Amino acid sequence: MTDTRSLFPGRSSVLLALSLLLVMAGCATHPKTKPQPAFYPAPPDEPRIQYLTGFSSEDELFGNSGFKNFILGPDRTFKPIGKPYGVTSSPGRWYVCDTVASTIAIMNLDRKSMHYLKTSGQGNLGVPITSAVDALGNLYVADSSREQVLMYSADETYLGAIGKKDEMKPSGVAIAGGLLYVSDLKNHAVRVYQLGNHELVRTIPSEGQGEKGKLYSPTNVAVDKQGRVYVSDTGGFCVQVFDAEGHYVRTIGQQGLAPGQFARPKGIAVDKESRVYVADAATQVLQLFDSEGRLLMFFGDPGSTGPGATSLPAGVAVDYDNVGYFGSFVAPGRQIEYLILVANQYGNPKISVYGFLKQR
Repeated sequence: MTDTRSLFPGRSSVLLALSLLLVMAGCATHPKTKPQPAFYPAPPDEPRIQYLTGFSSEDELFGNSGFKNFILGPDRTFKPIGKPYGVTSSPGRWYVCDTVASTIAIMNLDRKSMHYLKTSGQGNLGVPITSAVDALGNLYVADSSREQVLMYSADETYLGAIGKKDEMKPSGVAIAGGLLYVSDLKNHAVRVYQLGNHELVRTIPSEGQGEKGKLYSPTNVAVDKQGRVYVSDTGGFCVQVFDAEGHYVRTIGQQGLAPGQFARPKGIAVDKESRVYVADAATQVLQLFDSEGRLLMFFGDPGSTGPGATSLPAGVAVDYDNVGYFGSFVAPGRQIEYLILVANQYGNPKISVYGFLKQR
């Protein structure tokens, strides 16, 4: 009788490998473990915000496939987020400014993948702080090292830069009504440009306002649907609000550690109802104000490692476009109106995803 072992050398190894493939393929179909719901404010108050999920790498956001790991081996590309600052969104995409890696991490929610903005030559990034996306998908990045706003097309081709040598030190960017708003630390102002020709339209505060609305360290900027401009002034321990023409409207907050006060305000965002979100890197919470600047609530969990953990939050964004991707994370019986993205510079997760709950 012929010894079949001689015809199939290593047959036991092949069978073992096939068994492992089947096991790992089965594991790959398992959904990512969902965290326990965390609500803000805490019971017995009616919750308005739910922590949905968080991530610090491509695998943590889209799931880690054991089958993929087996095929690609231990040397497959691992895509982490190092030290994020700004975070913004467009339909189907998130953009995270990674100040350590000197790049933009781009999450494609449709394809469930993440890649880094590929740059070279004049398009190389130094220290990307914040970014904004226009209606055509063009990306604008405030680079504090180059002291310019760099522009990239929807297909990630470098288009050019706004700002001459020693002209400004950009920190925050926002786009609204065909205008690009750039918070300028060097000149203690917000510079407003036309999107098309990049000509400077005005600076904020407007001239002749005296001490009202004075900006010390304008870090981030946001614009509401009425054209009002909100500036987080880290050096002034407040948020300054201006109308569309740059005239002072009001001040939100003052120096302090109590609710409604600020120690190190940074990221800022505004929703469709002109509610204002402000990230405070010192108290490590997010505070929410109404359109008149009255404190509504705060959320986050400083220093923890559980759901909703916040560690040196820097950037915040409101996202109405991508709610559908996170429906499975919403607590039973609840619905969310929009997403709130928070960038944490330290700890885990680097990006926290919250949902603003619809009222029942």
